[in-house]
Amino acid sequence: MDKKVTTAELITQSLAMLCISLLACQTGYICAWPSYTTSNFESNSTLLDRPMSAWEISLLGSLPNFGALLASPFCGLAFNILGRKYATIFFGLPYVITWTIISLTDNVILVLVAMSIAGVGVAGQNVAIIYVSEIAHDSIRGGLTAFSSSGYIIGLLTSYILGGKLTYQQVVYTHLGFSVMTMLLLTLLRESPVFLVMKGREEEAEKSIAFYKRLKIGSKDIAFEIDKIRLQINPSSEKTYLPVDTEEAKDLAKHEEQQVEQKPTSSWKFLMKSKSSQRALATVLIIMTLIILMGCVVLQVYAEPLFKEAVPSMPPNQCAILLAVDFLIASLVCVFIIDKFGRKPLLIVTAAISGVCMFLLGLQLQTHFAPHWFTVLIIYTYSFVYMLGCAAIPFVLSAELFLPEVRSLCNSITMVCLWSVNFVTLLVFKPLAEWLGLGIVFYCFSMFSFVGVLFGYAYIPETKGLSVDAIQLLFLKKK
Repeated sequence: MDKKVTTAELITQSLAMLCISLLACQTGYICAWPSYTTSNFESNSTLLDRPMSAWEISLLGSLPNFGALLASPFCGLAFNILGRKYATIFFGLPYVITWTIISLTDNVILVLVAMSIAGVGVAGQNVAIIYVSEIAHDSIRGGLTAFSSSGYIIGLLTSYILGGKLTYQQVVYTHLGFSVMTMLLLTLLRESPVFLVMKGREEEAEKSIAFYKRLKIGSKDIAFEIDKIRLQINPSSEKTYLPVDTEEAKDLAKHEEQQVEQKPTSSWKFLMKSKSSQRALATVLIIMTLIILMGCVVLQVYAEPLFKEAVPSMPPNQCAILLAVDFLIASLVCVFIIDKFGRKPLLIVTAAISGVCMFLLGLQLQTHFAPHWFTVLIIYTYSFVYMLGCAAIPFVLSAELFLPEVRSLCNSITMVCLWSVNFVTLLVFKPLAEWLGLGIVFYCFSMFSFVGVLFGYAYIPETKGLSVDAIQLLFLKKK
């Protein structure tokens, strides 16, 4: 049984998580930037060599997702070859390249190409999730993983504020400086002990465990952690730590052992043999898709134009900044409650409230039955509730549900799903809004929210405080 997390261990792992979450900050900068540059880029007085067309404006917000989609299949390979630490550093490089290109050109095509390159870095966000989950103590894993995703919100907020205070070039140079700083800070961390044991570098793994858990090298606690990682990596681990005090548990563990008797030569073969991994992957892919189709990504990328139409009496940049503050507060609250109330109840409740908010927002945009302040109230309520649970839980689940043998592969598949749905959603939002009207589009977001409630209730397992081995039993039980 794991000991309780110590204060020194908590501080060390929290600081490491903050460094890792800076990669997500870079994604926040990229996603927020189009929000406050769109009006200039499509005007006749644009800073670019010509005004952007409506189609190019749609691409400006969606191309990072397209770049992420193309890069995601290779993320698993990068994780397993470079390691968690150096893959995280590697995926910080595209942001440096992107802001360098944008700082040097005013060509529309090159700006769009630069945004596509940023997508390669966006794809690397799952490195942060895996990295954090593998260095965090089980009792704080959910909170640290959720907060690492909050780096994205901090990036949004920072970029919105900079966009309202600085000139175009000053914003670009500031983002470039932040991206370089992120890569430098990440070099101070140690590699994931799970990755090191997988590669047979156990002496380095002992040093990594000693660093993150603040233990003395050679202690029994380090030996215990090494043994625990070995058992997770061994294919038979799907039965090793599982409780065997019931006949059901014994039968399920025996069934899974027969499917993975010999160690597969690749992650794909292991995935094909492991029923629990297949079911976990299907669960994560479905809930990830539903969460995106709840519409929050649209609010983040098109914040200022949406606020300008929904609440013309308020400065759109100020509204966008308050939106990011709303996101940040909710994500910080999520850190403290996700390990207390659990993943499943939080997902169901926040998805249900999000559905109600989106329905009311659609009705308001369509009929204007209430004053403008009601529109603002609904948008901020939805954003807070969504960020409190829906936004974080799919990423926490993707970090928790998979065994080490398929963790990189399954996260890469999950990210392909994420960026595919993001790209399509952002690409079709403006045409659909012009064709159907904003109200109808937000009704659709509401519908997907309620579908998420039903799916969460029926299929999402509760993983609070469970090790990866115990979680597998939840997916081996027959529904």
